[in-house]
Amino acid sequence: MAAPLVRLVYRPVVEGRENVPHSGPVILAANHLSFIDSVVIPLVAPRPVAFLAKAEYFRKRGVKGRMTAAAFAALGAVPVERGTHRAAKDSLELARRILSDGKAFGIYPEGSRSRDGRLYRGRTGVAWLAFSTGAPVVPVALVGTDRIQPVGARLPRIRRITVRFGEPLRPASPGPSVPAAQARRMATDEIMSAIQALSGQEAIACYNDIAPAA
Repeated sequence: MAAPLVRLVYRPVVEGRENVPHSGPVILAANHLSFIDSVVIPLVAPRPVAFLAKAEYFRKRGVKGRMTAAAFAALGAVPVERGTHRAAKDSLELARRILSDGKAFGIYPEGSRSRDGRLYRGRTGVAWLAFSTGAPVVPVALVGTDRIQPVGARLPRIRRITVRFGEPLRPASPGPSVPAAQARRMATDEIMSAIQALSGQEAIACYNDIAPAA
């Protein structure tokens, strides 16, 4: 019910949906501009997509809190704890299990939302997932979602958006002569380069260490 309504109201331009395999494990690696990104991708993708969401979203009280939790659950979001190194490792392991079950999993290699519209350096968890599961990586570019719900905005606005799904990548390990960390870095840089080609964002060589607004 939600997908037709979103298409009617926002009229998203969706390109490359045919690049998403209809079955088997696949990683959708996207840029991250807005809270709304985790809503948009599952609604326009050709198959269900699981995202990890902060557990706090599932614990909020009151009518609004219950509606938020129900919406995330309907979109296939999986609650996880955040904020510690151990939690980050547990999140990757949970993502690995989702992919091992043959499902689609969405991830933002930048980690946090970009507050200035630039594309930040990707963290190597996306490559670890690709190497450990053998899942292809489909780069995804979101354009305009920051105008629907800018950082700090309480309510979404009506704006036209574009979602581009790129051709699947299969990062190949360079072999035993290359350290694992270096191999993950090389693969992640390849994925981020593909996202940048789709989004047209300015790419910068540093991490986005600013935590997103709640």
